[in-house]
Amino acid sequence: MVESITSTGTAPERMKKPDWLRVRLPIGEAYTKVRSLVDTHKLHTICESGNCPNMGECWGAGTATFMILGNICTRSCGFCSVATGRPLEPDWDEPQRVAEAIHLMKVKHAVITSVDRDELKDGGSIIWQHTIRAVKALNPETTLETLIPDFKGEKHNILNIIEAAPEVVSHNIETVERLTRQVRIQAKYWRSMEVLRYLKEGGMRTKSGIMLGLGETRDEVIATLRDLRDNGVDVVTIGQYLQPTRKHLPVARFVHPDEFAEYREVGYELGLDYVESGPLVRSSYHSEKHVFPGIGRQQWLASKV
Repeated sequence: MVESITSTGTAPERMKKPDWLRVRLPIGEAYTKVRSLVDTHKLHTICESGNCPNMGECWGAGTATFMILGNICTRSCGFCSVATGRPLEPDWDEPQRVAEAIHLMKVKHAVITSVDRDELKDGGSIIWQHTIRAVKALNPETTLETLIPDFKGEKHNILNIIEAAPEVVSHNIETVERLTRQVRIQAKYWRSMEVLRYLKEGGMRTKSGIMLGLGETRDEVIATLRDLRDNGVDVVTIGQYLQPTRKHLPVARFVHPDEFAEYREVGYELGLDYVESGPLVRSSYHSEKHVFPGIGRQQWLASKV
């Protein structure tokens, strides 16, 4: 459901963002360098396509989340600003270009995501596998997180990711079960949980993310955290949903930082290994901290002493 139109024929004004959601504009030499590399290598980033509020901070630190398989998605999720339509044919030179860009950036940790490619028999998983292997071959010291689609739950496609062995595999649940049909449309809550469980059974360090402010209740958020734990997820990110355009789902409310802090506590109490929770948290935010087991939980336990 998108914003309703008023009797005057115009969409109602969007809620004013609170002070805690203010971000810095992208500036600086490092940001300019990343911008140049992305353009030169003809790469797509979810930072741009997803209108990420942390783009200035991350690019200013010399990091970016690359998006492979083009910038046109076959799905039309109500929260996402990535274009929907008929994608171009896969670019088989893309894996090497991504690997070379990561090498030139000299990053210690890289994040790669993709659009959904439901029109492809393999869901794009072979390009995914080639990209992971190309990055590892050219950047053996770089750790890698892959934020993957659900591949319609097809295990042979998910296995292509497992066999390439990135350090972290992330698949976002995005919202609570009740709102999934409205928010994700073509996706299914329990299918995503099954994908995460299959990845864990394959030996992967797993990660998922959820957005708040779409109309979920506290009990539903906690139930989702419990479902993620029960399906073997190690890392969970929790952030505020921000409406990309007036055509997308409206923000039901802006969640206060204290509530995010509460969910962080709940996540650790449930047994999750790392919980990143805050208004500006996104899936790839501070992802370099999510690679190694035990760090988040140890810090949380130390804060209790």
